Amino acid sequence: MREILVRRRRTRSALLGAALTYAEQWQWPVVPGAGLQTRQAWQSRGARGSIRSFLVSCARGSRRSRESPPPVPRSEELCSCPRPDCVVPGAHPQDPGLLAATCDPRMVRWWWTNRPDAPIVLATGTKVAAVSLPAPAGARALAAFDRVGVPLGPVVASPTRFMLLVQPYSLDELGELLDQQDWVPTSLRYHGSGGYIVLPPSETAGGNLRWERPPAANGVPWLPTIESVVTTLVAASASEPDGSRLAF
Repeated sequence: MREILVRRRRTRSALLGAALTYAEQWQWPVVPGAGLQTRQAWQSRGARGSIRSFLVSCARGSRRSRESPPPVPRSEELCSCPRPDCVVPGAHPQDPGLLAATCDPRMVRWWWTNRPDAPIVLATGTKVAAVSLPAPAGARALAAFDRVGVPLGPVVASPTRFMLLVQPYSLDELGELLDQQDWVPTSLRYHGSGGYIVLPPSETAGGNLRWERPPAANGVPWLPTIESVVTTLVAASASEPDGSRLAF
């Protein structure tokens, strides 16, 4: 238990420190994400069930209830937002909303002092933007960039997706670039004006965020243009299944 508490304190300290770095040093607007909450549920050993159904069967004295072991408690990590079908649990703004994202260190410190476990949500479009793609395609794309010597900025990785940070771009600019492609997979997504991504070391229901390509140790991270990366990202995503769910 002591080890768990120590690890939790370190994580909270890392979240606050990272949020301050992003906002104060790099001038990236951030806001706390919805975060997760733990809910206790009941599941029978070997089959799904509920404590209610188990007690009912016991009261009836059925043979099945005497032979089946009782249900056991299990924990579920759910989004703290009110949507029961949230497709990105913990990994989105809620209260405050995305428009509250700021670079003010005083506000950032207040937020993460009061909500030390909150994910760090970066509002994209003004100082930094992003392009994201499924993790297997992301690994192929990074290898392709390395082969031809194309420089990259920071790359964020979740268990399912890679997010390449780029310079801000307009919808018109993005539209012109995509119009030059023969086909654009829907698994490739764009985080520009009005969008957001979650930054390390945040934790969401999908897993922990990490740096696949970490930012430089000193100074504000350099960012490539969307034009320099989009063609390779489209090609790397060509074999990935299309999907409309943001959680994919």
